[in-house]
Amino acid sequence: MSKNKKISIFAGNNCPVHPYSYGRRKPDIIKTSTNINPDKTLINEQIRQLADILFSLIELLVLSPVILILGILIRLSGKGPVIYSQDRIGKNGRPFVIYKFRSMVFDAETGHPRLSCTDEERITRIGKFLRKYRIDEIPNFINVIKGEMSIVGPRPERKFFIDQIMERNSGFAELLKIKPGITSWGQVKYGYATNVGQMLERLEYDLYYLKNKSLWFDIKIFFYTIGTILKGKGL
Repeated sequence: MSKNKKISIFAGNNCPVHPYSYGRRKPDIIKTSTNINPDKTLINEQIRQLADILFSLIELLVLSPVILILGILIRLSGKGPVIYSQDRIGKNGRPFVIYKFRSMVFDAETGHPRLSCTDEERITRIGKFLRKYRIDEIPNFINVIKGEMSIVGPRPERKFFIDQIMERNSGFAELLKIKPGITSWGQVKYGYATNVGQMLERLEYDLYYLKNKSLWFDIKIFFYTIGTILKGKGL
């Protein structure tokens, strides 16, 4: 591949440039140690997975009345399923199907994958509310129970976008050493990315998390997430 080949930061997305990213320099390549081993011990990971599953089961049980009401509202919002599924890449590069509440009109994505913006016609009225408070991600707990995701970890991406990110920063491969999460350091500190350029910027936060991964860091991210939800700082 030619070294002079340029990858557009708008690839796969028709959204306007976010003012936070406009004019910012290309992120430096982040050097990551080949000795990074996030899963320090098998027993620690087993305890973490058990805690994730128990927490997810409790959340789904407690939120069951809300889930029922949301299901009715989403069904009334238009044609399409209540639960939306999409292919993502997980730990060790293995693909899996992620579950979310449908927040867009039915068949909103045709052709190549597209990232969504805050205000666009594809998002339904109830969808805007779901995204603002990140309620659309409640079904992610199903993925946690299935062992495909954790509560805390880098958000899973689609292969279409991962391929473009890897051409600019191969450090993304480090994130595939651990399970993706419902919430992440990049998500609470940077926010939602509407183009590949912003995904590269958010990558810096996720690599920082990877290098400093600990129980206390996870707890910190958890409380940051609660603040983000209460303030309605989702998409």
